[in-house]
Amino acid sequence: MDENNRYSRIDSILDKYQNKKSALIAVLQEIQSEYKYLPEDVLEYISKKMEVTPSKIFSVATFYENFSLEPKGKFIIRICDGTACHVRKSIPILNALRKELGLNEKKHSTPDMLFTLETVSCLGACGLAPVITINDKVYPKMAPESAIAVIRQIRKENSDDENE
Repeated sequence: MDENNRYSRIDSILDKYQNKKSALIAVLQEIQSEYKYLPEDVLEYISKKMEVTPSKIFSVATFYENFSLEPKGKFIIRICDGTACHVRKSIPILNALRKELGLNEKKHSTPDMLFTLETVSCLGACGLAPVITINDKVYPKMAPESAIAVIRQIRKENSDDENE
């Protein structure tokens, strides 16, 4: 995406909210939806356009757990570690996924940016525990083996796409 297109998309988001400072969170949500994270140059751009200090924008972006300043992969895997999921063994699933994807507590995305692995406090599907979501699609009653099978299937489908 060239720079003009990049900022014209941001401008259309800002226009939608009429550059209102009270719409900052909604603007950030749309930007994150567009890029899967909040690029620093875009935050600086909206700071100027909305006449909001960069520190205010960064404080909002870092306060809310849903926002990310780091790029995320094409497939965002969220593993629930709420009480129900934890009791039903979500941590072995997390460890298996980390091993399969070559990730750890500090490294959350694969080098090819295909996957990002995150833990969340609750996905609101306690009756289906343990649960993971991949790009918001719910995978219930997971086990390490079934989670790895899903990842391998996604990887296979995406390598097929690249070979076409």
